[in-house]
Order: sequence, then C-alpha cells, then structure tokens
Amino acid sequence: MSWNLIENNLINLSFAISLITLIIYWSNITINHNQILSKVGTILTISINLCLGFSLLIRWIYNGYFPLSNLYESLIFLTWVLTFIHLIIEKQNNSKLIGAINIPISLFIIAFSSLVLPPEIKEASPLVPALRSNWLMMHVSIMMFSYGTLILGSLLSILFLIISTTNKYKFNKNNLVYDSNNKNNYKTYLLFNRLNLLESVDNLSYRIISLGFPMLTIGIIAGAVWANEAWGSYWSWDPKETWALITWIIFATYLHARLSKSWEGEKPAILASLGFIVVWICYLGVNFLGKGLHSYGWI
Repeated sequence: MSWNLIENNLINLSFAISLITLIIYWSNITINHNQILSKVGTILTISINLCLGFSLLIRWIYNGYFPLSNLYESLIFLTWVLTFIHLIIEKQNNSKLIGAINIPISLFIIAFSSLVLPPEIKEASPLVPALRSNWLMMHVSIMMFSYGTLILGSLLSILFLIISTTNKYKFNKNNLVYDSNNKNNYKTYLLFNRLNLLESVDNLSYRIISLGFPMLTIGIIAGAVWANEAWGSYWSWDPKETWALITWIIFATYLHARLSKSWEGEKPAILASLGFIVVWICYLGVNFLGKGLHSYGWI
C-alpha cells in the first residue's frame, strides 16, 4: 500500500468520523447533555484529530517539507488545528457547545478539500524558492493557529447573537428545573437559564479570542521578518498582508472594547462576528479574488 493511499484513507476516515461526531454532539444537546454521549463525542474528536495529524505527518515525511505549501494542505492543517483547540477548550470548560459549533465547520472543510478541490491542487509540488525556509513552519503554522482560534471565538459570538434574539420564554425548556408547586415562576426560570447561557457563551468567546489575537500578532511579525529576508521588504501591502492587518484591527478593537467595558453585550459580539467573515477573506478570499505574493502558496 502506497503512502498516498494511506493518506487518502485517513482523510476519508476523518470525514466519516466527523459525520458521526456531528450527530453525537447535536443529539447530546437535544437530550440534555448525556454523559455517555459526551465521552463518545470527545473520543471521536480525538480520532479525527489523530487521523488528520497522521495524514499530515505522512505527507511531511514523504515529501520532505512541512505540509503547508498549497491550499489542500493548509485546509487539512486548519481542520487539525480546529479539532485540537476544540479538545483543549472542551477539557478546560467541560462544555459541549464548542463541539456542536466546531464539528460542522470541520466537516465542511474536510468535504471541501476532499471532494471539491481538483486533484492537481492536492498533489505536492516542489517548493518555490521563497518557501524554502524554516520560516514556513513558524510563520504559517502560527497564522493557522490564530485563524483556527479566532474562527472558534467568532462562532461563539455568532451563537451569542442567535441566543440573544431568541424568544426568552421559548428558549431551552428542557434544561430547566420545573417547580410544579410554583408554576408562576416558570418564566423566571426560563429567563435565568437564558442569561446564564448567554454569559457563559460570551465569556468563552472573549477568552478564546484573547488567545487567538496574540498568535495573530506574532504571526504577522514573523511574516514581516520572513518577507524582508525573501523579498527585501518588511511590508509591501500585498492583499494577504492588507487583510491580515484588517483582521488584526477588528479583533484589537473588539478586545479594547471588552477590556475598557465601553461596549457590552451584542455590540462586541457583532464585531467579532464580522471578524469571522474577515478571517475567511484573509485566509481564502484574497487568493481567489486577487493576485499577490502569497497566492502561489495556496492556489
């Protein structure tokens, strides 16, 4: 069996497991956080992460360079990052919400990279001179970790906005304690549970974005140093560089608003939700819509 076939089988297996994991996480939310389903979901997420990790490792060993030189490799690496961060956050916060929002997007990325991308993009090719550097591993991997972290934090902000606009008297009844002796307090229970969930989602989103922003900053600085070595200039207003700066400004504004408490509730969540779109434009959009110094690394 060839290395290429093993790699493809691992990607296909990760897709199948992701589909099962999606059903597990959403079923778990529906039936009020069953402990057995929670453990199964975590085990399956670990399996997805390992399948993706081994596929990248095989590609690294077989081709002789860190697998982040084209669009296919970067998408697989991003999915590995998303599942890795998901497992850490889930362990620390004992919350299955992160799995319920992460697994769908991870499943979509795997499906897109496996089924939509043409075969020639999936194939490894010799690195262009600018990529033959140790900076490839440092700069690009840090940027991918920042993208993954900011995507998850932004998704939680989107969830916050969805919950905040839900009718408060119809929200999440299955998770409430119903007092049969005092039915008049039922609406109070509903509102209390809703506010607790909103606060939990908002705080988790803030903490995740607070982790992703420093990584984005370090990644941009590392990229500037690498650009100076490769092209003789720290900054050239390449489309990728420009949108990385826009991404940085949006999340810097979000964190400033949260730290200064000048904005609370829906306003910072809207800004972080906008950040979700901007991250994807920075990561993929500029490579499809415009040409620049970074395009050769992806398409």
